[in-house]
Amino acid sequence: MKNLVRTVLRRGGLLLLVVGVLAGLWGPSAAAADAPPPPRTHTLRMAAAADLKFALDELLKDFRAKHPDDRVEVTYGSSGNFLAQLSQGAPFDVFLSADMSYPRKLVEQGLVEPGGVFAYAVGHLVLWVPQDSTLPVEKLGMKVLLEPGVRRIAIANPQHAPYGRAAEAALKSQGLHDAVKDKLVLGENVAQAAQFAQSGAADVGIIAMSLALAPAMKERGRYWEVPVSAYPRMEQGGALLKKAQDPELARQFRDALLGSQSRPLLERYGFSTPGK
Repeated sequence: MKNLVRTVLRRGGLLLLVVGVLAGLWGPSAAAADAPPPPRTHTLRMAAAADLKFALDELLKDFRAKHPDDRVEVTYGSSGNFLAQLSQGAPFDVFLSADMSYPRKLVEQGLVEPGGVFAYAVGHLVLWVPQDSTLPVEKLGMKVLLEPGVRRIAIANPQHAPYGRAAEAALKSQGLHDAVKDKLVLGENVAQAAQFAQSGAADVGIIAMSLALAPAMKERGRYWEVPVSAYPRMEQGGALLKKAQDPELARQFRDALLGSQSRPLLERYGFSTPGK
């Protein structure tokens, strides 16, 4: 009987030893258990008006540097198309429109968090021509559109692009719309209208000043600023969406965009401060 007990104890001890070894191999060590968990990576998804392409890309360099554990994804396009997508549940956290009316429409649909609409800039229109163009845009201003050498004029599509509506309004206020309407080439957004002018697909582009001041276009063209009295004030607004994956990160971006450090950059791209 005693031999049997000794055998059981001996085998039980061996079993405990094996279990202990396996726990050491597969289980967390004391140091690992005490270590802080790795930081969670959050993604900020933005839908931004095309006129913001260069200014926002530059602004986000600093924001990303201050949020190294987070991802920021930006899709650029026409504000009206984004409104339609967001109304259908598109997965964006922040919407930056080229006007204020589209963010307010999202409020009416109950898609924006309380107090989530904000004005961030005022945009401006320019007439842009390639550097080697013979069109005297600086001398004639909008009347240059009546020159025989102007066969195609690029603007954003007024149906869903605020800059397209502003361009159309400027043509009408200057009494030029009927004379040039058959020459208009419509871009899906203001960035595409700028590409038409830059590539030669159009002789003149009526585009956002922010794009005319971007390095690539500034080096390759000339522009004339359309008087602000010629079209409705282009106050641009944003919205923080209720479905944001990380509402706090979205608010931090809004605060950075509206902060004093961002203002000089936006002004460098031709944007004015809202309320001024």
